Amino acid sequence: MTHRFHPLFGQVLEFVKRRNNYGNDDRVYVYDTCGELVSLPAEWTDVIAEDPFVVMADGRAAFRTDDLLKLADLIAQISTGQFSAAPQSVKRITP
Repeated sequence: MTHRFHPLFGQVLEFVKRRNNYGNDDRVYVYDTCGELVSLPAEWTDVIAEDPFVVMADGRAAFRTDDLLKLADLIAQISTGQFSAAPQSVKRITP
């Protein structure tokens, strides 16, 4: 586990498989410390090389620039009422 803020950071977990779910969702399946099968984003593990910005920042930057820009866009959408929590492709089930 390489994600610095995850509770399992630094622990070695038993790898089961890597799978690309629903197009962009690159996941790694591992057994956690209790033996439970869990799914993690592949970028949180050493299956994928660490983000170059994180390596260069060496702990001096709390957030990546790209993530801050995405957050700013999300805040702008929420403040203008353009944000919808449900994806447009999901149909609402009504009674």
